[in-house]
Amino acid sequence: MKQLGIDSFSGKRVWIIGASSGIGAACAQALLSKGAKVALSSRRIERLEQIARAVKPEQTLILPVDVTQQQQIQTAYQSIVQAWGGIDLLLFVSGMYVPLRADNFDINTAEQTIDANLLGPMRAVAAVLPNMLSAHAGHIAIVGSVAGYSGLPKALAYGPSKAGIINFCETLYYDLLPQGVSVHMISPGFVATEATAQNDFEMPALITADQAATEILSGIQKGEFDIHFPKRFSGFLKFLRILPYPLYFWIVRRFVKI
Repeated sequence: MKQLGIDSFSGKRVWIIGASSGIGAACAQALLSKGAKVALSSRRIERLEQIARAVKPEQTLILPVDVTQQQQIQTAYQSIVQAWGGIDLLLFVSGMYVPLRADNFDINTAEQTIDANLLGPMRAVAAVLPNMLSAHAGHIAIVGSVAGYSGLPKALAYGPSKAGIINFCETLYYDLLPQGVSVHMISPGFVATEATAQNDFEMPALITADQAATEILSGIQKGEFDIHFPKRFSGFLKFLRILPYPLYFWIVRRFVKI
């Protein structure tokens, strides 16, 4: 059995959580240009309003959401249901990144990272899943990271949160494929955003947010489960996963100069 893609985004109802900047904003703008109706969520309302001003009022909804608050997510989703009757695609992009290594490990930062990056998507899925299961239709797309493939420097909290997303998406796919609900696990490499601007090291195969949005939407349209990019970087990291640990750690120390 193969999961379904989306032939055209025109008229589709999409909820983007994390739409105020970076990959989320780029996806929102691309979807709106394709004729989709997009519900825009994040904590920064003024940025969502800037995106909405470029299109017809009926094409967008602006719904402030803190992904660590289940009630806010549920309330936002109910607003979409009341306005549009439901959604065709949940695209969860929101995330938190603070570089951490063992010598500056902070448990409060780690807890906040897990809450936003792992429990946040779970909260959103919990909100939309009952209706999708009832309809035996819909798409759930969650942006993780290639940092979830295996342990990497400066990702002592971020990496585990994204590894959890991989496991969550794999299990969702297994459960939802027979139900007609499609799951898309999105694993970008380095993308030029406010988050990666914190990095003080050279980021190989760095791409723009617009390039990331193109990869994401193309993968969803094709019905792909594993959407990872840029392939020259994400493919290399996938290869590293299958190596014995001594060889893996040797390669990381040799090529990751941080």
